[in-house]
Amino acid sequence: MNLLEVQSISKTYGSGETAVHALKHVSFSVPKGEFVAVIGESGSGKSTLLNILGGLDTPTSGEVYIDGKGTFSMKEKNLTVFRRRNIGFIFQAFNLIPELTVEQNMIFPILLDYQKPNKKYLEELLTVLGLKERRNHLPSQLSGGQQQRVAIGRALITHPSLILADEPTGNLDTQNTSEVITLLKEASRQYEQTIIMITHNRRIAQSADRILQISDGVLTDMGRCRE
Repeated sequence: MNLLEVQSISKTYGSGETAVHALKHVSFSVPKGEFVAVIGESGSGKSTLLNILGGLDTPTSGEVYIDGKGTFSMKEKNLTVFRRRNIGFIFQAFNLIPELTVEQNMIFPILLDYQKPNKKYLEELLTVLGLKERRNHLPSQLSGGQQQRVAIGRALITHPSLILADEPTGNLDTQNTSEVITLLKEASRQYEQTIIMITHNRRIAQSADRILQISDGVLTDMGRCRE
């Protein structure tokens, strides 16, 4: 069964001669538990695609289905709740809250939803991410790699249907990049997590199960990666 269905998504900014066609009839599907990399040069449309998948931007035409639910047929309030409960975001800039500890940053999405965190699952994530000894540290007391691990934990804590990672290793050195990609692969396998990762780095993209390439708003499925 496909967790994600993207049907003929187009996005145009402006109109007339100045119109910019960021995405042109993009269609693809992703089964549950697959780790997909989307590669493309700067300005190719890959960030626009990720924002639309996450419900942060609206397509000019087309529809996105997550777990069978059309996100753009929802009212804004319902979409906000659906996004919070079903989509986890990992950003290049980490986007942690400076005043909150590691543990507080990780459980923040759950508190936003007025829920109580599953303490057993939280402990499991802290252990898997190597953050147990850092749980009471502030982001300023962590390395870049550790901050990105916190961001991964925050994305996983709600058991989302889909994780969207926007250049998650862009601010990291080679060693931390390798560790973060390994963690994403483990999340995909251990938790059957569906992950869409944007990257301009073809070597990093080879770590995914499948590669999609986007150029001038047109998407091409490059097929599965070799183990």
